[in-house]
Amino acid sequence: MKHLECNKNINRGFRKLEVWQEAVELFKFVKEKIDHVNNISFKTKGQIEDSILSVSSNIAEGYCRKYIRENIQYNNIALGSLGENYTQIYALFNSGIIEEDWFNEYDAIHYSLENKLIRYNHSQIKILKSQSDWQDDYKVREIAEHYLRDEQR
Repeated sequence: MKHLECNKNINRGFRKLEVWQEAVELFKFVKEKIDHVNNISFKTKGQIEDSILSVSSNIAEGYCRKYIRENIQYNNIALGSLGENYTQIYALFNSGIIEEDWFNEYDAIHYSLENKLIRYNHSQIKILKSQSDWQDDYKVREIAEHYLRDEQR
């Protein structure tokens, strides 16, 4: 966490978002677990790692694009990657390659992140709709503070 406190600027504000932090943690969780499963092909492991890394990457990219509409678009891509990763992990569980305890822990973390990302997106859509002119696109910076953890405000 201390690395997130260094070298701050306006473009790195996504590091304070709980959804981004949880996405990074879910990547770490999946990577550590998948690396210890021997009977998964290199290609499948790569696809699993790519899909889960895509989540935090798209949250960051959408935030750095600076406009709510683009942020919503990239958050939707992140949600798609979450769904892709869930499908991959579930397929491994369903075929007996990973254990039920591992899957249940993953599922709980995944579910929490998925719901936070959905709420984050809905709140941005609500703010965008509340503006008088839909033609204007409002900057993400105006609303990002609403998604910080309490201790970071």
